[in-house]
Amino acid sequence: MNDLAEKLRIGDPDRYAATLAAPEDVREQLWPLYAFNLEIARAPWMTAEPMIAEMRLQFWADVLDEIAEGKAPRAHEVASPLAEVWRAADLPLALGHEMIAARRWDIYREPFADDAALEAHLNATSGHLMWLGALALGVGPQAEAPLRDMGHAAGLANWLLAVPRLEAAGRIPLVDGRDNAVAALAQAGLMRLKRARAQRAKVPVRALPVMLTGWQAGAILTTAAKTPHLVQAGGIKSSEFKRRGSLLLRALSGRW
Repeated sequence: MNDLAEKLRIGDPDRYAATLAAPEDVREQLWPLYAFNLEIARAPWMTAEPMIAEMRLQFWADVLDEIAEGKAPRAHEVASPLAEVWRAADLPLALGHEMIAARRWDIYREPFADDAALEAHLNATSGHLMWLGALALGVGPQAEAPLRDMGHAAGLANWLLAVPRLEAAGRIPLVDGRDNAVAALAQAGLMRLKRARAQRAKVPVRALPVMLTGWQAGAILTTAAKTPHLVQAGGIKSSEFKRRGSLLLRALSGRW
């Protein structure tokens, strides 16, 4: 697991940080899923050739199929631990394939048709990953709704953080980039976060390491709602000190 830890520490430091307070066995269940997500998230950006990017995503689709078929995992640092976690928890294969399919958006330059399309993208990426992590930890179906609301809020916060980078790469991340539309989008995300927190009783304590991955969502979305012009300027991220302090407080209190 040390290789996965280093991969996440560099490539997905916020999710990595959210797991550090968790017991070792919990980290060993979450890190392979987060590393899988990292692999498919960066696949479209490792080449300028769409066909090669498609092949990189297909590699992971094949890995999932082989896991489901009970075949020996491929010789890849992520594939083997991913197979162990996926099979042990009997995770839904469809969720992994939908995560991969959603990443094809990054290969091309078509904008989202509407806000519903963006929401579907966030659900298939951040939402699916959060739910898979919870399932791997043995969380039951009663917690899916608040987990997915948190997944949406966290995914939207990260999406808004990525707007300047996506636009610089020639993508169109926002259906409507005007300030009032961005503010409304962020406000809707805050409502989802509020709804998730109102259902805390449905989320068992063992899901805390998963829920903590959205620890920044509230601050980011609040800033975007109040000062939407900062989104495209890349000015909605909190300071490192404030971010780490917020994570520590939530981890200690258990109130994600």
